[in-house]
Amino acid sequence: MNTPKKSYHVIAMGGAVMHNMALELKAHGHNITGSDDEIFDPARTRLQHAGLLPDTLGWFPEKVHEALDGIILGMHARSDNPELIKAQQLGLPIYSFPEFVFRHAEDKKRVVIGGSHGKTTSTAMLMHVLQQCGLEFDYLVGSQLPDFERMVKLSDSPVIIIEGDEYLTSALHPVPKFHVYKPHLAMLTGVAWDHVNVFPTFENYVAQFDIFIKSMQPGAHWFWYEGDEDLRKLAGSSDFFNQSYREPHFSSIPGGCVVHVSDHEYSLSIFGRHNLQNAAGVALLAAELGIDSHRFWTAMQSFSGTAKRLEKVLETDAAIVYRDFAHAPSKVRATVEAVREQFPNDNLIAVFELHTYSSLQPEFLPGYHNTLSPADHAFVLYDPHVYELKRMPVPEPGYIAGQIGHCSEFNNPEQLKEAVNKAWDDSKRNILLLMSSGNMAGLLPQDFIRE
Repeated sequence: MNTPKKSYHVIAMGGAVMHNMALELKAHGHNITGSDDEIFDPARTRLQHAGLLPDTLGWFPEKVHEALDGIILGMHARSDNPELIKAQQLGLPIYSFPEFVFRHAEDKKRVVIGGSHGKTTSTAMLMHVLQQCGLEFDYLVGSQLPDFERMVKLSDSPVIIIEGDEYLTSALHPVPKFHVYKPHLAMLTGVAWDHVNVFPTFENYVAQFDIFIKSMQPGAHWFWYEGDEDLRKLAGSSDFFNQSYREPHFSSIPGGCVVHVSDHEYSLSIFGRHNLQNAAGVALLAAELGIDSHRFWTAMQSFSGTAKRLEKVLETDAAIVYRDFAHAPSKVRATVEAVREQFPNDNLIAVFELHTYSSLQPEFLPGYHNTLSPADHAFVLYDPHVYELKRMPVPEPGYIAGQIGHCSEFNNPEQLKEAVNKAWDDSKRNILLLMSSGNMAGLLPQDFIRE
């Protein structure tokens, strides 16, 4: 990045994207300091190796001074954060990470991938293909990917690929992150109500996608999944060029699938109808960046997926264990259906942890109804202490299972392990699907494997 070296202080440095932002800026020679009240691995170790780990956890206004060129503010920091207050008193420039990325990318072609589900995987697909085809690009993605050193790259490249999250930007600018980026090219995977603590109604949630579409640059193109009725309505009222997509013809094979496109066959190591829908949309973005269909699908043959997105984490003679970040109803449904379709004759055991604020809400819970039904055995785990921390009433026994259906509920990890053990079928291969945006109460994949 051929820009003058500057000094930035990062408030709430320990977040997944925030610490990657700090590492990227440090790698380009900028002077970086930061603070946070908690920093866990892998952020802790990575910051320590780069010489950026704060000596003491907490907030220290003395770290904020007039010589700084700016403050980068993480979503974890509240409006009463003492370092933020000091920065405001000094009149320093304050940027959330989306605002900082946009400021860096104002003169670039901005490609933004949004939607309630599949954002990270779709962004990773495009990054992988561009890399395989030798194109230079910057990026911002919500997961650590193979072959990419960090989750953020800010250089002199003419193009930037951005995962467009609809969650809020910062305490000072409480609007969805993807409203900030103003893309030239965009893709929307689907709309399914999420983040009910911020968007209390489905109509309010859908409106954020309408605002995103209207924020695009003049002459922008955007692509959308044709099976989503809400996207169809948004496309019908859009003044921008837009085109729908759907999954290509495919057939399942052990370890993945074969995609049939224009009389060619491509063997992929990913599977699931939702993944192939996403790939079809990404192919349209890639075409806009000069990569034709054959080059795209050829490059996709070496795409191995992303962490915690149908990630195979363990395989034995008797079982295969997949881990997935699925937490919203649409994500849970798509993930369970994908695994069922890939393994139609095996014993599918699905374990889902209620963890996010939205998933704990009584009015949100019916959205999960029958999402687990394709599994042979389904279990839901929840932690009563999480409800208490959020000052929410702990559900009565049986309430969660009654709302979701086709499952048994547990609030004790050890009892859950015993139930999974009883669901084991020695006459078949066992496919264990672990779905959580948390840590599954500290249980590891191998903890579920019957000896």
